[in-house]
Amino acid sequence: MKAITYKKFGNADVLQIVEQQKPSVKPDQVLIRLKAFSINPMDWKIRKGAMKLMSGSKFPRYTAADFAGIVEAIGTSVNNFRIGDEVFGVVQNIMKEGVSAEYVAVPSSLLWKKPSNISFAQAASIPVVGTAAVTALQKMGSMSSRTNILVNGATGGLGMFLLQLLKQRGVNITAVTSTKGVATATRWGANSVIDYMKENVLSYKTKYDIVIDLSGKMGYKNAKKIMKPKALFLNPTPKPIEIPLSLFKNLFTTQKQIVILSSPSTKYIDVVLGALKNGLEIEVNKVFPFAEYKSAYQYAEQGGYIGKVAVEIK
Repeated sequence: MKAITYKKFGNADVLQIVEQQKPSVKPDQVLIRLKAFSINPMDWKIRKGAMKLMSGSKFPRYTAADFAGIVEAIGTSVNNFRIGDEVFGVVQNIMKEGVSAEYVAVPSSLLWKKPSNISFAQAASIPVVGTAAVTALQKMGSMSSRTNILVNGATGGLGMFLLQLLKQRGVNITAVTSTKGVATATRWGANSVIDYMKENVLSYKTKYDIVIDLSGKMGYKNAKKIMKPKALFLNPTPKPIEIPLSLFKNLFTTQKQIVILSSPSTKYIDVVLGALKNGLEIEVNKVFPFAEYKSAYQYAEQGGYIGKVAVEIK
């Protein structure tokens, strides 16, 4: 089988296609013939060496964590899937594993049936950011129509799920996005939208109960200016040092900084699948063929697009 790997940290140029044996299946695993995998910011952060403390430095490595495909073989202890099932899933350890190959073997507990009304690329876009969005909702605690939430960087992959999940809960959402994302943010549920290319949200007098910084560009220090005295700042893109620091700093302030660390599981995916039945949209901005994997990562890393980017395997 063909697989995309890399043998050193670096930009997309370190990625290469190699020939490898098709993986064997352990008793609790399912072998998937991949049809698509999606690209997440964590992919290039790991590849560039920014997450060494958690990912380690063992090579060769694969990239990409979530995928969709067709069941090709089943382990002896697996009884909830059949050969030919269309599924989507995620690797067990996002920091150390990847699915950038024609076939992948994963535990059946990390697989779900693909809804028939979405494409493989759309299904492959669910696990990582969908789980992060549900985790963020849980960290926000109880909310009502009077809860004011600011979503900074609102129209990327994570924002796509979060805005729509928040909309289904009836809270008051302010989205910050680019000019081309304004209409999309409104469609996904934002009550008001701030175009950061024209206005600086930090200059507003409005105060928020919750600020979530999906872009990673605002930061807690700046966000405090627009937070209520007792408010939450959610950080889904923490640097490793920020995880213990946030716990320490929260002892001395009522403006709490919450780090979002998520791990896909059925209870989170079920929330997303339920939202899909209620009209949640999954927008894949661009789908690249497998042979153009470098272009796919270069495009994704530039940012500025709406929704997700995926790679398709024929």
